[in-house]
Amino acid sequence: MKLISTAFGEGHAIPKRFTCEGDDLSPLLSWSEVPAAAKSLALIVDDPDAPDPAAPKMTWVHWVLYDIPTSAASLAEAVSASALPAPTREGTNDWQRKGYGGPCPPIGRHRYFFKLYALDTLLGERGALTKPELEAVMDGHVVAHAQLMGTYQKAGK
Repeated sequence: MKLISTAFGEGHAIPKRFTCEGDDLSPLLSWSEVPAAAKSLALIVDDPDAPDPAAPKMTWVHWVLYDIPTSAASLAEAVSASALPAPTREGTNDWQRKGYGGPCPPIGRHRYFFKLYALDTLLGERGALTKPELEAVMDGHVVAHAQLMGTYQKAGK
């Protein structure tokens, strides 16, 4: 599978408008080469450099989605919950809310990993899963995955 964004390239800076210093919008994401065995997709966006890339202590979760239909080939920029392709379900990020929360590093340049998983099953209604909960129910069902990594550092930090 391949995962790309028109907002930034692999290893490049994520534009400010997709962060807490800008409009905090989700970037456009598109994918291709989803395996025929896939029945659904899941997306996790996280930052393994929290709170300080020089001394990371945790991975901060920015977005959790599951049951994205394999017929979808993208998520629009600034996608709202109501515009997600049915039957996509939203999980809970580390701000304890559903939806996208953009990069907002307290110090240094952080890496943000957009990870797309092709699953051999539809997970069904399981509530607003956290990343660890989603990873647990995906275990044994991942048939492929793709990743896109962008970076962000606040001005003057």
